[in-house]
Amino acid sequence: MPSVRDRVHEFVLEDLLLGDSEAMPAEDESLLESGAIDSTGILELIQFLEAEFGIEIADDETVPENLDGIARIVDYIGRKTGSSPE
Repeated sequence: MPSVRDRVHEFVLEDLLLGDSEAMPAEDESLLESGAIDSTGILELIQFLEAEFGIEIADDETVPENLDGIARIVDYIGRKTGSSPE
């Protein structure tokens, strides 16, 4: 079974970057600053995370500390689900 990290990485690569692995940012790099995501992409990311991990993301949780980078997303999912992010 793929890890949370793998699932998030795959979503960013396939759905947001349309398979362009050259544009894939490092795990600790900002998705916004790297150009991997825009305002529409953030909405897609939130929908994916809610559906994939069975969580609800409140408006006050849609901050860069939670959603701007693969490593931050993985940590956030771990906190939301109370499980290991791997």
